[in-house]
Amino acid sequence: MEFRGGHDECRARRWARLLLGALIATLAIAAPASSARASFGAASWGANLVRQLGNGSINASSALPVAVSGLSDVTSVSAGGYHTLALLSDGTVRAWGENQYGQLGNGGSTLSGVPVAVTGLTGATAVAGGGHHSLALLSNGTVMAWGDNEHGQLGTGTTKESAVPVAVKGLTGVKAIAAGAEHSLAVLSNGTVMAWGEDESGQL
Repeated sequence: MEFRGGHDECRARRWARLLLGALIATLAIAAPASSARASFGAASWGANLVRQLGNGSINASSALPVAVSGLSDVTSVSAGGYHTLALLSDGTVRAWGENQYGQLGNGGSTLSGVPVAVTGLTGATAVAGGGHHSLALLSNGTVMAWGDNEHGQLGTGTTKESAVPVAVKGLTGVKAIAAGAEHSLAVLSNGTVMAWGEDESGQL
């Protein structure tokens, strides 16, 4: 990738930061349960500069998987630039790591080394972590978004960031979601794709 100076140099530094943050990988794992069914938690490994491992430790990277604190009944996970999302079987979402732009969705901007509940979010069926924003697909086919919105990646029609979930405007019948560094994507039930956010490199 070639950068030409000025704005591009700034973008290069931002991309480098995101790529370093992406060294974390998060994986849902099964753990024994006292009942007849398994209870799924989560494990993580890699960098931990802003506590994105979710085990409560500070600046202690791990080359081996460590258990994320206090999670059970996890059905899927998604790692953003420096934060992570976990979808629980009851349709709620937990998040941890960096929170400068409100990407944890708990109404604040303080990072968290352990999972916190995303405020007011229920009925989620999928999650996607972007560079500094987050998405959740709801069972009714709509999408909620929170965090950084500098390039409109929350899909609200503004560039105002949000520390709590807000509805992506004009989207219904969504079947799948994905989040890039500064843009977002949705697959609709008719097989078409909608995209919004940063488009400097044609990503929309």
